[in-house]
Amino acid sequence: MADIITAAPELQVQPRRTEKVGLVVSTKMEKTIVVEIEMRKAHPKYKRVLKSNKKFYAHDDHNSARVGDMVRIRETRPLSKLKRWSLEEIIRRSSLSALPEDKAVAGA
Repeated sequence: MADIITAAPELQVQPRRTEKVGLVVSTKMEKTIVVEIEMRKAHPKYKRVLKSNKKFYAHDDHNSARVGDMVRIRETRPLSKLKRWSLEEIIRRSSLSALPEDKAVAGA
């Protein structure tokens, strides 16, 4: 009986939050980005690979992501009506995101 009482309590491990990788398709809102994730799944009967896209609204605290960037988002508590994800990291910058700034200077 004494062995049970003196045993160390189990370490509590937090459940791992879901992460997704996708492309930024919109940054028009303040501190919010829209990330589109492409999912590929084989048809159960015909085995043909089907593509489907889904958009997720994610919180970008520093407005650092730009359209075309490849980003990783992580599930979080609800932040608004549609936002349930937050920007974890920018995996790859888009080469197109630097072009509009150069055109704005050249056009002036």
